[in-house]
Amino acid sequence: MNKWLDLLQAADLSPLQQLREGETRLGESLQFLNPLLPLADALENAVAQGCKYAIVGIPEDIGPRANLGNGGAELGFQAFLSRFLNLQHNETIQPQQILLLGSVHCNDLLHTSRNLSPAEPAELAQLRGLCTQLDARVADVLQGVFAAGLIPIVIGGGHNNALPILQALATCTGEAADAINLDPHCDFRLLEGRHSGNGFSYAHRAGWLRRYFVLGLHEQKNSQSALQQMREAGVGYRSYQEIYQSRSITLAQAIDDALTFIDANAASPLGIELDTDSISGMPVSAMTNTGVSVSDAEYFVYRLASLPRVRYLHLAEAAPAMHPAGLKIGLSEAGQILSALVLAFIAAQTH
Repeated sequence: MNKWLDLLQAADLSPLQQLREGETRLGESLQFLNPLLPLADALENAVAQGCKYAIVGIPEDIGPRANLGNGGAELGFQAFLSRFLNLQHNETIQPQQILLLGSVHCNDLLHTSRNLSPAEPAELAQLRGLCTQLDARVADVLQGVFAAGLIPIVIGGGHNNALPILQALATCTGEAADAINLDPHCDFRLLEGRHSGNGFSYAHRAGWLRRYFVLGLHEQKNSQSALQQMREAGVGYRSYQEIYQSRSITLAQAIDDALTFIDANAASPLGIELDTDSISGMPVSAMTNTGVSVSDAEYFVYRLASLPRVRYLHLAEAAPAMHPAGLKIGLSEAGQILSALVLAFIAAQTH
């Protein structure tokens, strides 16, 4: 197995499951990797058994903290599992297509990061160095998933992980990928060391990102230097203010613009990026009340997931502990929203 993959098996789920007689929950019906086979063989075997999607968690908050932000994103994947596993298995979903793979190994990096303060320049540099190490691990795990022909659904951690996902996809396919990102922040900031705010600018410089479009960009939450870098790189966007403040364009029209920008009929692979701090009231590292609704976020995912060239879904930045009512409520609400977005992705692919 890959040394950077913490494999999940059915027995690991029992503390999170709430079973009821006469009902079957998704956690009882998902597929798991054969731990006795080499990773490439096990993934190939999973595909042969009918798996189409691979759920991968990234339990880290190094990227957001290296961006001078709040921690807590390491619990996003746990929040997702606690709700997703307990959804009903009925005729509306085919869980035999879903491989619950596991999570990228982050514990050692997290342990080291806990003693580092972003307020100290030398320690901030160390945090950004840890983020670079994390990049390598995520890319390594995801490259194997892409090579097997599976569609990864990546959940948890900061938006820094967009970079290694795009790296893995571009490396596997041999061509730069496109990405459409629902996000108030462009994450196209200066190349000042790795963090959650510059995953796409680093990916563009490396040649892993071809066309990039930001949907719902907030006009006052992005620096002039980031906007200038976007302009020079040919990045497209539609702002939150255009869609929700002046109502000069609808969300559906903004999505149409994104698809026109990246050329929906192009052959290059496409990634769906969603920073959950785009959602009003979502417990995240940068919580907002001026965001999109959960239903609008579901619609965004659904519309894009219907495109044949979509190769992954990435849901970043959920931080359950940031909920004003506390961790327990944060885990429940973050898990519910993350599960809804995953279900929207799968529904669009199967309808």
